[in-house]
Amino acid sequence: MDDHVKAKTKEVAALYFKGVTEEKPVDLWRAFDPELGKQLSLFITGRLYGREKISHSTRQLVTVAVLTVLGRTDELRLHILAALNVGCTPREISEVIFQTFTYAGIPTVNIALKVLRGVLEEKGMWPIADG
Repeated sequence: MDDHVKAKTKEVAALYFKGVTEEKPVDLWRAFDPELGKQLSLFITGRLYGREKISHSTRQLVTVAVLTVLGRTDELRLHILAALNVGCTPREISEVIFQTFTYAGIPTVNIALKVLRGVLEEKGMWPIADG
């Protein structure tokens, strides 16, 4: 096992999922298959999300956009939290969600905005300040 990948996985997971209390995907995977869960985590978090080709904030905004378009609200919630953890502002996140309108439609945008609002309410960040 590559020690660098292990270290990068721990570093990125700690950054993205700081304060996240709900079940993370890796916990679900490991509940069914501990070794496969570990390997998926090392690849996804350590090798993919750990790449330094784009910033963590850019990576999370892209992820929010994709999850919005796909309508994957559980994962969207997790990645909105991760986006906030890596320095994305609520305004940036909402703008990315609005950007998906022409590709995903208003109902999908509305659902994603409700997820965002729920996260922001829980974190005491709602309503979004003007700016």
